[in-house]
Parts: sequence; C-alpha cells; structure tokens
Amino acid sequence: MALRAERRGVIGWLVLAGVLATTPAFAQPVPSGPTPRLPNGRPDFSGVWVNPYVPDMTRSNPNGPRPQKGAGDLPFTDAGLANITAYHPEDGDYTGMCMPFGLTRSMNSPYPFQILQSDSNISFLVEINTWFHIVPFQNAHPVNLEPTWFGSSAANWDGDTLVIETVGFNGFTRLDTRGHPHSDKLKLTQRFTRVDAGHISYVITIDDPVYYTKPWSNERTFTLSTGDLLEYSCEENNRSLWEGRIKIWVPPTSSPPRQFKGN
Repeated sequence: MALRAERRGVIGWLVLAGVLATTPAFAQPVPSGPTPRLPNGRPDFSGVWVNPYVPDMTRSNPNGPRPQKGAGDLPFTDAGLANITAYHPEDGDYTGMCMPFGLTRSMNSPYPFQILQSDSNISFLVEINTWFHIVPFQNAHPVNLEPTWFGSSAANWDGDTLVIETVGFNGFTRLDTRGHPHSDKLKLTQRFTRVDAGHISYVITIDDPVYYTKPWSNERTFTLSTGDLLEYSCEENNRSLWEGRIKIWVPPTSSPPRQFKGN
C-alpha cells in the first residue's frame, strides 16, 4: 500500500494500524557526509525528514532504512491499565474526526515533516493535516499555561543534541494509534542528534505519573528526504465518519452532542 497515495482521503488511522508497514513506499538517495552546521556552530537540523511509522510505541522495527526501538511492556499504573483496556478506537477516537492528533501521534505518523531552524527557535511543519509546532529556545515554560493539543515546548542544547521538553497538554490525545494513554500531567522529552548529513537519531521519553509508574522511551532514526511536503486534508473524503463506521468523538469534559432531526 503506497503510504503517500492516501493524501486526499482519511488515511484510516483506526483501520490501518496493523496494515501500514514501517518501510517506505519509495526509495531515494540519502545524503552522506558529516553533520552540517550553522554559522553559530550548532548542528543544522533543517530539511524534510522521513520518519518510520510507529503505530505502537511499545513494539520495535529493527530492520529497514528507518529502524525504531519500542519500549516493550509498559509500566502502567492501575489507572493506565484500566484506560488502555477500555479503549476501542471505533467508539470515537478523536483522529477519526480529524481533530489534532497531538504531538506524539504526529511524530509517529508515516508522513514526513520539515524542520526550520534559527538561533531563536526551531519549528516543525508536519505534513499530516498541515500542522505546525514552533519551539523557542528558552530555559523555562511560561507560567499558567493554557492546555493545548500539542502542548508548550522549550528547546535547549545538551552538547550537539537538541532537547525539547513539552508540558501543558490538554489530555485529549493518545500517544499512538494503538491508543496508549496520557494525561494532562504528561511531560514529554524529545532528543534529536544529527549523526551525519542524512540521519537524525531521535529519542522520545514519556513521563506521566497518572498512567505510568516510571518514564519510558522509544528510539528511532529519521532520514533526510530530497522531496517536499505535500498537501494533506484529513476531512476530505472522510467516508468512515460520514457513513457512521466511526462514532463522533466527545471531549472527556463535555456532554454528547444533541441529535438533530431533519424537517
């Protein structure tokens, strides 16, 4: 199944979780050579990057041009185990209504993303639904954050590794297509290391005391692309929602919508 051929319809996150492969549907040359750097000496992460599809952050894909290492069995709290046991995506997963996928599920998607970098911030343009996330270089998060789908991020350097910490999530999203939960207390840490001209080593760590007894991580490799981002519309041709195979998602803090009858 061609990963990028699904651009104009709902990609079926709820249906394709076990179908899409982590290997790419097309091959392209990968740049070689040392890590490029900006005039300030920092590694340059700019470019369009192709990532492995990670529908389940616990499982590993050790082979292929974009391997990833899953976390294995997760250290659930009682609340976390109850949440994942009760999760059924067809009963109203928010992605079926094209609501924001959230930071982790956007990075887990089988679609590329672009990084734009300056001395003051680093920005992520995600092909999936044309979302973006702007991260300033700063030492602390703003006080009294308004909870959001993607959270509030701050970037810093650990040597040549870019470290992004994100808090302030609204708790509406899930970590991956499998449905592993997170709460609004989630602290997300992403570590990007550009190991050479064509690759980024990426480690994402989940720290959520509501659903997990200790932090856990997933590791993967991003590959530099020679292509561009394409237009993506999740709502276009969203037949599963229109025809009732996917139930309407209701925010946890809201009541079910009223049912309207025709004249």
